[in-house]
Amino acid sequence: MLKPLLIEIGVEELPAVPLLKELKNIETKYAKVLEEYALLGEFEFYYTPRRLVMWHRNFKTAQEDSVEEFFGAPLAVAYKDGKPTKAAEGFARKCGVRLEELSTAEKGGKEVLYYKKDIQGRPSTELLPAIIEKWLKSLDFGKSMRWGSLRESFIRPIRWINVLLDDTVVPMKLYEVASAKTTKLHRIASFDPVAIEGAKDYFVKLKNGGVTLYQDERRQKIFDDFKAIETTNGVQIEIDDDLMDEVVAITENPTALLGSFDEEFLELPPEVIITSMKEHQRYFPVFKDAKLMNKFVVVSNALTDDFSEVIAGNERVLRPRLADGLFFWENDLKNGLSTEGLEKVAFFKGLGSVADKIVRETKIAEVLFDKYGIDAQKEDLLRAMSLAKADLMSEMVYEFTELQGIMGYYYALKAGESEAVALAIKEQYLPEGEESELPSTPLSAIVAMSMKLDTLLALFSIDQIPTGSRDPFALRRAVNGIIRIVNEYGFTFDIVKDIKELAKNYEGEIDLEKLENFILERVKRFYKVNPSIIEAVLASGERELLAMGKKIEALNALVNSEGFDEVSSTFKRVANITKDIDLSQNLTVDEALLQDDAEKELYSAYKAVSSKSYNSYEEELDALLGLKPQLDTFFDSVMVNVEDEALKNNRKALVASIYKSILNIADIKEVSI
Repeated sequence: MLKPLLIEIGVEELPAVPLLKELKNIETKYAKVLEEYALLGEFEFYYTPRRLVMWHRNFKTAQEDSVEEFFGAPLAVAYKDGKPTKAAEGFARKCGVRLEELSTAEKGGKEVLYYKKDIQGRPSTELLPAIIEKWLKSLDFGKSMRWGSLRESFIRPIRWINVLLDDTVVPMKLYEVASAKTTKLHRIASFDPVAIEGAKDYFVKLKNGGVTLYQDERRQKIFDDFKAIETTNGVQIEIDDDLMDEVVAITENPTALLGSFDEEFLELPPEVIITSMKEHQRYFPVFKDAKLMNKFVVVSNALTDDFSEVIAGNERVLRPRLADGLFFWENDLKNGLSTEGLEKVAFFKGLGSVADKIVRETKIAEVLFDKYGIDAQKEDLLRAMSLAKADLMSEMVYEFTELQGIMGYYYALKAGESEAVALAIKEQYLPEGEESELPSTPLSAIVAMSMKLDTLLALFSIDQIPTGSRDPFALRRAVNGIIRIVNEYGFTFDIVKDIKELAKNYEGEIDLEKLENFILERVKRFYKVNPSIIEAVLASGERELLAMGKKIEALNALVNSEGFDEVSSTFKRVANITKDIDLSQNLTVDEALLQDDAEKELYSAYKAVSSKSYNSYEEELDALLGLKPQLDTFFDSVMVNVEDEALKNNRKALVASIYKSILNIADIKEVSI
């Protein structure tokens, strides 16, 4: 039988960030527990800052009856001379029955002891307390807390539990709280618990009591309010998805309101104002014609018809935040952009100070600048490198660490530095993730790449290598950033040769092979293609990142083209024939020894393909794989392993030459489709 089931766990206000981190797991963990108890069914999950709710429109009132089978020892082992052995007696005890209640069955061609047990499904009301407790204890919000005299802990104190099966309360006691047919409304609507008649009454009373239970409905309400504000005031609201998630998580009755602040604060860089509003107050910035305005949008949780006091209160709270920012800004401008003091700021134990890091980064930057020959002034590069970390000493970055680099940009411009230098300072940390922007100029790209390379080499020089998911210095992200930069700007960078050269500047001994493998692991995760395609390119010996990426993309395009499986089979045969040949040697084909028309035609076609120059690896690979018809005819008509040694070696050299040309791009035999 199926009946509706409502589970509401009432808590003190949940912190948004821990809740959102665990959000994707909450339903999965609940379903897993239901499955363990053979009660899995469709359900919906809702949350507000004060409740976690599971709603089943149809829930099994009991487990289904089942049969459990037990197989024991073969009869020859279970009985000796007609008497039961310890194996038989032990099996009976395991099944919880007497020996005479056992039967036999055939298993694996032998007659064995057997017992079948009919299990009657238990009522859901008996199981729900254990299910809910196990689910709640499986949730991981990071830090948890205890309250009262409890030894158990949860993210926040649990204040009420409401579990209704077909409008009847399911008796249970969890965290010293007994289930009851009550809920709580919006704090402003009612502070005391409110009795409910059943599930239907529950949803009605919440709605009438100022609680929008459905998170998607709260989100849509906020978007609708935003649109109304934009239309009425002719402005644009910048929507940060993460901030929106937080606001949805901390409100039960959201209303978006437009507030303002004094125009004098617009003297501050926009990033300072926006960061102050977002990080400290959860406000959304407002723009007009792409220019930041002295306005903000706050999403209120108040239950009122007059929001004037709410707006005024938020304006009062924001003002001192911005005043602090203005104070820091003016002080920093007076002090100027200076690296003085960075020699006292430790970078990492064994790696010296931040000032030492600047020296190492600058050496790398000079090597890259000379290597790539970009259209920029070396003086600008050196100036950018020397000032890149200077804003770490500023009061603003001390207060808002996320603005490092950005504040350096503004302070550099105010100090009369060139736009190129200031921009390189600003973009030194880019890219910061998969979706992050890249440095906008080659000069900025070299600065950013140098910083990432130093962090990578320096940490490896003291054996601080990421293990498992632990990566406190974001070395994996650094490698991803290097890959993106070289691909964007066409910078060649060999992870064996270039890394070996740069490693000479480090005192600690760097395990270059381990570093190479670390970078290659990131390459394998960076490109979203069939993993065997990457393995095929790496098997060719390619270790230069730019060429590696182009080869992966070229091979991927061909592998996904129609008919590649047939092409692959031909060239795997080529690889098999040449497996005993040293492809590193200089292979030559003696035309005078070519006898069969098929081998002459193959050689002629190969000469034509190999003598051409190509605009891309894809074009070259396509041309080489286009030799398939001639190769098929060759294999059908020509015996390679003939008795004549000279003839045999010449034919092998022909096939090997073709494979060697392909191997310059990828080892085709490694591709699996």
